[in-house]
Amino acid sequence: MELASLSLLTSGFVLFERGERREIPPVKDSCSECVNSGVRWYALYTRSRHEKRVDRQLRDKGIESYLPVQKVLRQWSDRKKWVEEPLFRCYVFIHADWRNRLRALQSYGAVRIVSFNGKPAAVRDEEIENIRRILLEVPAVEACTPVSVGDVVEILHRPLAGLRGRLEEVRGERRLVVTVESIQQALRFNVDRADVRVVGGS
Repeated sequence: MELASLSLLTSGFVLFERGERREIPPVKDSCSECVNSGVRWYALYTRSRHEKRVDRQLRDKGIESYLPVQKVLRQWSDRKKWVEEPLFRCYVFIHADWRNRLRALQSYGAVRIVSFNGKPAAVRDEEIENIRRILLEVPAVEACTPVSVGDVVEILHRPLAGLRGRLEEVRGERRLVVTVESIQQALRFNVDRADVRVVGGS
């Protein structure tokens, strides 16, 4: 059976998640109250290997945050162990208004809010929800670099029905890439080709 692979844009490193399935609470939908108050999801860039520390500080401050993590099997000289590591290196997502964005930046290890043209780049609720859904439903996830070629396809069947991305060829297998434009990050994972349909060209 041929497989495709679903991806959400990321920097150029490869990680895999294997382990038990776990429930992840749904993301709050956008609402007029949140929009009017400026409460949106933003990507907070951190120092290397400070993601968990920043996430803990944010929670201590009462700032809603989301650090996507995956279980990775690490080899030491005397043992192997499953550990949780950040899916996106140097990124923590925060759900905050401008005041809490400033408070978030006061956390040790926080560097900056990801911005475009000098303005903080809001991350869509849908993008956060896609990351949560993928981590919940897919046993193996691979971070990958962005791609911009191939057919645009949509997954037809649950639990990831409705997710769209680009189909790419990698080592003879077709791979599906779902773009998170606001942070230019990606995840790649295998899906059955029979579960996708073409909805547009490159």
